[in-house]
Amino acid sequence: MEVKDIMTEPPTISKSDTLSHALDIMEKKEMRRILVKNEDKVVGILTMRNLTRELGTRKKGSMPASSLHVATAISDNFVKVFPDVKVKDVVTLIDKNQGVIIVCKDENVMGWVTPAELLKTNNFNGFAAEFMQREPLIGSPGDRVSHIRHLMLDKNVGRIPIIEDGKLVGIVTEKDVVKAMRAFRDIVSGNQQEARIKNLIVADIMKRSVKTVNTNTPLSDVAKMMLEENIGGLPVMNLEGEFVGLITRRNLVHSMAQ
Repeated sequence: MEVKDIMTEPPTISKSDTLSHALDIMEKKEMRRILVKNEDKVVGILTMRNLTRELGTRKKGSMPASSLHVATAISDNFVKVFPDVKVKDVVTLIDKNQGVIIVCKDENVMGWVTPAELLKTNNFNGFAAEFMQREPLIGSPGDRVSHIRHLMLDKNVGRIPIIEDGKLVGIVTEKDVVKAMRAFRDIVSGNQQEARIKNLIVADIMKRSVKTVNTNTPLSDVAKMMLEENIGGLPVMNLEGEFVGLITRRNLVHSMAQ
């Protein structure tokens, strides 16, 4: 199987557009990343991780997302390949670089491949317990959102399970943080932002109805659930209903690479 057989058309945006517009497109298309162009030339990728960093930084002062531009937040974490590259080689590239694959021919973008496209091949063996993160970062409902944001950026993770009294009570994703930061910039006046943001806690933004899988759930079923629910990661429970780990799309890609 070649990369042209699984690639999809990427959503695109101009580097001169605003972060607010980019987030609107990503939410509408239910995507975690968007391809950034300048006069039809690929200049980078904008991800939820980039937005988490940019919308939470103090360097931009109190400016709303509608005043910040895409060009300030893009990353170059992508690899260009030809359409006849084998999918198995793409799996290795994504697992190694933690980025995306842009499929090009004569410098023209034909499509791209993200972890989601690899999950659709459903080439999995094994169970959730074999590839889950056994000691993932966790948070509590009373943690400040600013603290969770720093954890995500410092540890390069996209979601953090929320535990209270030893039980899983919610989950916070980069998207949740981005939406909160955007709303904060749009609603709270500049001279009040620093004081008010300290009062924003995880319980205010976390998802409380959490989809989970079990340690003995086949990886193929984990992939299917992630695709059907458009979820980037799932908490893993043991047979006694206790939280014991986290499995993400990247973990599944790693299982394919192995």
